[in-house]
Amino acid sequence: MRRILAAAAAALFFLTTACTSSGSPSGGHEHTGGKGQHAAHAYRFTRAQTAAITAQAAAPVRGSEFRAECFSSHRKGDDPIVFPGEAGRSHIHEFYGNRTANASSTLESLSAGTTNCSPQVDLSSYWTPTVYKDGVPVAPEKVTVYYQGITDHTRAVAHPRGLRYVVGNALATSPDQNPAARWSCVGQPESSRDFMNCPAGTKLENYLDFPTCWDGKRLDSTNHRDHMAYAIGQTCPSTHPVVVPRLELLITYPVNGGGLSLAGTRNGTNVTDAPGYTFHGDFFNAWDENELQRRVTTCINGGYICGTDGNPIEQ
Repeated sequence: MRRILAAAAAALFFLTTACTSSGSPSGGHEHTGGKGQHAAHAYRFTRAQTAAITAQAAAPVRGSEFRAECFSSHRKGDDPIVFPGEAGRSHIHEFYGNRTANASSTLESLSAGTTNCSPQVDLSSYWTPTVYKDGVPVAPEKVTVYYQGITDHTRAVAHPRGLRYVVGNALATSPDQNPAARWSCVGQPESSRDFMNCPAGTKLENYLDFPTCWDGKRLDSTNHRDHMAYAIGQTCPSTHPVVVPRLELLITYPVNGGGLSLAGTRNGTNVTDAPGYTFHGDFFNAWDENELQRRVTTCINGGYICGTDGNPIEQ
């Protein structure tokens, strides 16, 4: 079902890209460096990036995958990547995995913490904006973090400890400005970059796709994105030659219907009524180094689908 939804999303994305590519500039970064303007939350995807993300959303996973099953750990107005050391500066985020994550988190503090993820060796922190239903915050029912070998899986290496980056576009002003995230309803084939009004008996879910190419040097960058890149087909750009597994967050929320909004930022002010197409996410890697490498070698390089224990469950 996950791949069916991805394929349906891809069809919509390609149509959107085709409709917008002729009348818009090629795109680029919108980063001013000013924390007061939440600049690191803004990003303008190029047409090539949009096409790459779209294609990857539809890519079948015929093997080369392992996962972590996590839950919401806590909710804070913190962002240890964008606003390190500035507690309460960010809009409200839902944190998954590491229970200690806050504005002051470092690799050392995360490594000394605990997690609600399975496996317990994943001490990473993942976070996304909080979802609201009629103004009331909603904790996800569950979060599945997929690590997938969709780009030249035989060459993939483990993410280095301490790697951190941001995906999505929190300051998008229209759905076409954020191809990294898509909404759907559990068990339904349709998807959208904005919220879905899911019928009774279903639940809201979100897929968030991370890039698969690393520059091999930096654990972070000024806008928390430029050290990572999306592959074009099976090829990483020469500036980002190191292949890593694609992270895909599948987040399920115990709600349906309308009245949905996100925590976000508008005109430099934190709000709780942002639209669904501003969804975004962060990853701060604190996996046990040896165990993460074992899973990449066994599951990603070896071409197996593995469970949370890092052992093959099917080929």
